[in-house]
Amino acid sequence: MVFVPFFLLFPRSFYLPSDKHICHTSAGPNNCHSRSYSLPFFLTPPSYPQPKGRDLSRFVKWPRYVRIQRQRKILYQRLKVPPAINQFSNALEKNQATELFKLLAKYRPESKVEKRERLKQLAAAKASGGEAAAPSKQTVVKFGLKHVTELIEAKKVKFVAIAHDVNPIELVVWLPALCRKQGIPYAIVKGKARLGALVHKKNAAVVALEEARKEDKASFEKMCGDFKNQFNDKKERTWGGGIMGLKTQKRLEIRQRAVEAELAKKAAF
Repeated sequence: MVFVPFFLLFPRSFYLPSDKHICHTSAGPNNCHSRSYSLPFFLTPPSYPQPKGRDLSRFVKWPRYVRIQRQRKILYQRLKVPPAINQFSNALEKNQATELFKLLAKYRPESKVEKRERLKQLAAAKASGGEAAAPSKQTVVKFGLKHVTELIEAKKVKFVAIAHDVNPIELVVWLPALCRKQGIPYAIVKGKARLGALVHKKNAAVVALEEARKEDKASFEKMCGDFKNQFNDKKERTWGGGIMGLKTQKRLEIRQRAVEAELAKKAAF
């Protein structure tokens, strides 16, 4: 490999300032900062106007997590999905989910700010010499995968809500079978962020409710009955996936028509 010096590849005017661009001031040429160098390989590329209304998202290099999400969705459509995983695609409808979250919002646990205020009041009451009232047991939503699993095994909860978009799905894929075995009504809802908002967290894979108050008992029992019929007592286990792309579907149609035409020719003789 032969090394060619830089100054032999381009003329002198390409890498040295031209005389007409040198600033001659009273301070002298050495103190002037307005020299311009003409380097052709550092030119700004021309900007071409894009047509209005054109979708350019196909040309965008999306972040890695976005590409993984889209690839996973396509794989779930193409591959055959077993019933244990396919059941998470059948979540509650919008109206049912709205009523459920409206009920669960009444049983939200206290936030960090509320807990701090409660402890301040207890400390102030204790410092003043008075007796602090014993805290009464409150019925709140239980969360945490390990904690809820222990409650389900001990049959201490009356209802369980499972998120449909937990990743990896192996974390909760066995929970519906456990709820069915223990006879506890459950429902698959959208999504983990909405469950997390109930318990002041970013995400929550599963939440559970031990019991309802007197004023909500009738509606809660009706919901549990509906969810039991919809999820617990569902006998058929359907496979998912197996949906090919448009090109593959068209190719299979052409192949099927060719086979039918061949069979028709044979039947004619």
